[in-house]
Amino acid sequence: MAKLQDLFTQARRTQSGGSMGFLGKNRASSKAHAAALVVEFPQVSAGGAESVLKAGADGLLFTWNGQDDAVLETIKKEIDSAKATDKQVVAGLHLTGGWDNLDRERLNNLKDLGILYVILPFNAPARLLAMETKDVEKVVTIPIRTGDNYPIFIRNLTAFEGIAAILLDFELSDESGSLSIEEVLQYRAVREAVRFPAFVYAASDIDEASAYTLNTLGVQAVILTANATEEKTRQDVKNLRELLEKVFQEDKDTPSIPK
Repeated sequence: MAKLQDLFTQARRTQSGGSMGFLGKNRASSKAHAAALVVEFPQVSAGGAESVLKAGADGLLFTWNGQDDAVLETIKKEIDSAKATDKQVVAGLHLTGGWDNLDRERLNNLKDLGILYVILPFNAPARLLAMETKDVEKVVTIPIRTGDNYPIFIRNLTAFEGIAAILLDFELSDESGSLSIEEVLQYRAVREAVRFPAFVYAASDIDEASAYTLNTLGVQAVILTANATEEKTRQDVKNLRELLEKVFQEDKDTPSIPK
């Protein structure tokens, strides 16, 4: 499937607009940007998913406690609605609990809802990584901890099969722009130890200096948490998308050092 890889790579490509679907809806052109922009919905609201895609989001993420199946039906409706804007939309599920109810069949059935990947916390049962879920990719949350031995410890994650990406437990905020080289190296040590594509959270009000930190952290996607109001979320998406586009363009225009 490799839908997550498609999400990461397409974000860094300029895509022209074109018609889509039987009704010939026009899809807006897309400028290349430094990282894919995913919006997470802790609470599902009708029309919210389609709204953020129109504002510039690349993907969707929903939260589920693993128990309330009624939430899954609501999520399915949102994903179906979002496909009117992007029929290839990549949607994921952030699992926060209900481990006793999760087996291979249940995880694979998430594909029928339009879910293409799940994010697992670091304390989730290890058996979930061993389950064959070819239709639903797995992402593991990685805590950022200091210590010389931590990168060596976390490198063992690469021994598990079936992991498509990681989520670095770190939020890009206005303070990120002032990170020292030493502090960034601590993050990079963990990043290099686990060479899967990486997500990272981003605050809604990051500034330009913080956005440039993305290039030093080596991440492929940022997650923006939806605001309580749809209008505020849509504006947050637009602002972050513009920053990501600017960072990508200026990084592309920066001359490389001759070898």
